[in-house]
Amino acid sequence: METKRAYKFRFYPTPEQELNLAKTFGCARFAYNYMLRQRADAWFQRQEKIGYHETSAMLTALKKQPEFAWLNEVSSVPVQQSLRHLQTAFGNFFARRNKYPSFKKRDGAQSAEYTTSAFKWVDGKLRIAKMDAALNVRFSRTIPKAAIVTTVTVSKDCAGRYFVSMLCTDQVQARTPVAAKVGIDLGLSHFAILSTGEKIAAPNTFRKNEAKLAKLQHRLAKKTKGSANRKKAKLKVARLHAKIADSRKDFLHKLSTRLVNENQVIAIETLAVSNMQKNRCLAKSISDASWAEFVRQLEYKSLWYGRELVGIDRWYPSSKRCSDCGHTVAKMPLNVREWSCPECGTIHDRDINAARNVLAAGLAVSALGESVNPVCM
Repeated sequence: METKRAYKFRFYPTPEQELNLAKTFGCARFAYNYMLRQRADAWFQRQEKIGYHETSAMLTALKKQPEFAWLNEVSSVPVQQSLRHLQTAFGNFFARRNKYPSFKKRDGAQSAEYTTSAFKWVDGKLRIAKMDAALNVRFSRTIPKAAIVTTVTVSKDCAGRYFVSMLCTDQVQARTPVAAKVGIDLGLSHFAILSTGEKIAAPNTFRKNEAKLAKLQHRLAKKTKGSANRKKAKLKVARLHAKIADSRKDFLHKLSTRLVNENQVIAIETLAVSNMQKNRCLAKSISDASWAEFVRQLEYKSLWYGRELVGIDRWYPSSKRCSDCGHTVAKMPLNVREWSCPECGTIHDRDINAARNVLAAGLAVSALGESVNPVCM
């Protein structure tokens, strides 16, 4: 199947490229913030609506003014793309998918997007507009020859690392069908419990580095604002955050890829993660687990490789129902990790039993299209 696929790599710019990118990031950020202010003022002060085409005309006029001549020193494509991103942000806001657009910060993560007219991808080398030399990209994997690169996004994270993301139109081949099926019960002490009886330990990347992070943040708080020492301390905090995020992302990708490769049907609970995070005692651990990101990866990888992902209703009593006889008990406190079915006498591990029930419910939905009754006696 044909799909859009992004390949992200780290690269190391030369001093000249670093200076050019800093200017590009600044111009794109300025255009975004300036037009956001213009759109906000037009509505709140004059009740006028300003869209992408109006802001594009305003940017063209702005570049002709002597005090804004520096906008012409960089490629016009990333600056123009920032206006499209602003239009998308407003579209998401009006569709109630996101909050009202906010201003971009100078000391936050930076990015610039280049379309096909502003970059060249030839013989495994990437050149972008206004730069003579190709980027020194560390390719961790090979981009397929048949893939067509449509967009290149250059970014710099808070830890000072540079990345390039290449969006391609690619052909993804479905994997060979397999007979295996699996149900997944997500948890905190164990990240995932499979219907096969396997328990996958949670990486707890944030918890393992929490004490070190607190120490670095405490040192940062003592530094004088605007000093060089504060910048160094802030960079150390950002690098630790990046390490935590990278470790978490690596774990999720490896696990999701393994499950998609090994199973034809994957059944998983549909969790309301945002509601669960309202529990102040568990919010930090739930955020550290990144269940939503794990499910998102399972969704697109299942679609790519011809697998079936089935979501089970969040109210389905997977933990309280006996996977052998189908009897459902009235109550099952969280501290009960092992229980005996009063109907058939089978002794269950709470999490493995839940994963088996999730699989059974998923197979029913997959085969017959039946809805899963949240109360099954």
